[in-house]
Amino acid sequence: MAENDPIAETTPIENAAPKPTPGARPGPKPHPGPHPGPRPGGPRPHAPAAAQAPRVHPASDPSKHGRVDADGTVYVITSAGERAVGSWQAGEGAEGLAHYGRKYDELATEVEVLEERLASGTSDPKKVRAAAQQVADTLPTAAVVGDLDGLAARVGALLTGADTAIVTAQADREKSRSEGIARKEALAAEAETIAADATQWKTAGDRMRALLDEWKTIKGVDRKTDDALWKRYSKARDAFNKRRGAHFAELDRERAGAKARKEELIAEAEKLKNDTAWGETSAKFRDLLAKWKAAGRAPRDTDDALWARFKGIQDEFFSARNAAADERDAEFTENGKAKQALLDEYTPRIESAANLAAQKSALRELQDKWEAIGKVPRDQMGSLEAGIRALEKKIKAADDTQWRRTDPEATARAAQFRDRVAQFEDQAEKAEKAGKTKDAVRLREQASQWREWADAAEGAVENR
Repeated sequence: MAENDPIAETTPIENAAPKPTPGARPGPKPHPGPHPGPRPGGPRPHAPAAAQAPRVHPASDPSKHGRVDADGTVYVITSAGERAVGSWQAGEGAEGLAHYGRKYDELATEVEVLEERLASGTSDPKKVRAAAQQVADTLPTAAVVGDLDGLAARVGALLTGADTAIVTAQADREKSRSEGIARKEALAAEAETIAADATQWKTAGDRMRALLDEWKTIKGVDRKTDDALWKRYSKARDAFNKRRGAHFAELDRERAGAKARKEELIAEAEKLKNDTAWGETSAKFRDLLAKWKAAGRAPRDTDDALWARFKGIQDEFFSARNAAADERDAEFTENGKAKQALLDEYTPRIESAANLAAQKSALRELQDKWEAIGKVPRDQMGSLEAGIRALEKKIKAADDTQWRRTDPEATARAAQFRDRVAQFEDQAEKAEKAGKTKDAVRLREQASQWREWADAAEGAVENR
């Protein structure tokens, strides 16, 4: 090698060994050692596992892209010409080319890993570009032998693709940010609406929690905007919780008041349960029930127990009333039988009486006994009353006929009839004031009958 050869002065010699003396026995050949100096592209401690995994590729052919001269200097050949990359003194020149070819393959593998990371879309394109730029910066001085022009083109395409991916990723981030802001603004607005208007507390509470769960899934919003939106949501949630708490606190107060009121109603019911004024007391119990419903619900753990107490008292009273009603109905049934027996007894007696006076006497006996018996079942009242009224009308018709035929003092008799009308009407009025409605009805019917007789008597006088 020439003494002033710049390549010899600047190129490091790898695994340099003394040249063999002619005729001497050759010793063991030194193995090619590691490439001196930093690894092309610099250290990459954070490369993913995929980038560090060994790859199986056919080895490149360094003889197409380099040579070793007679003194062991190794050259790589590019479109720009030759460039010395090292010196090989450990063996044959082909071994030196193979050594630097393997280093090229390692560098090409790193480029391939970066290409795959970029193509996958799962890596940060900025980091991929930085690593690719580091490789690009080392290519002009890389101590390797291989297709550096082709590798430079791949690295250039990698840089271009990374730049495009960076722009795309930035656009995607901006889109994600805009969408995230819009979603969180919508969630915050809905939370504010719930905080201001909701009254279905369970449903609204569930929705508030769902809003929070959805909020946590939204990514990509910048911290400043996210903090401002979170304050809106958090403020709305706090306002809702405060309003809901106030509602339930008021509800607790109302339920405590309802409990006190229902206990008062139970005490009132206790006082009434043994009262035998059935109609009046039944009305009072109905009034208590209306007040119970208006009192509202007591606390859940006591309301059912309070109702059971109140209903038990109410049932006790109405059971007693129903028992009394059953006893009364039995009595009315017997009364109905007694009145029917009177009709069966007196109807033939009146019809077979010798004269009108005997008929009237029998009718008066019937009427006195009839009134003494008392009330009958409602479903028998019409038929029984119709039976005695038929007898009364029959005698009245006979009496009317006799008077028209025999009474010389028709005018006086007509006056007497009017007196009888007045008497019956007076008795009917007194009976009605005493609450004896049916008696009043019967007396008015008698008054009506006497009025007809009076009218008839007066008519007879007028027509005489």
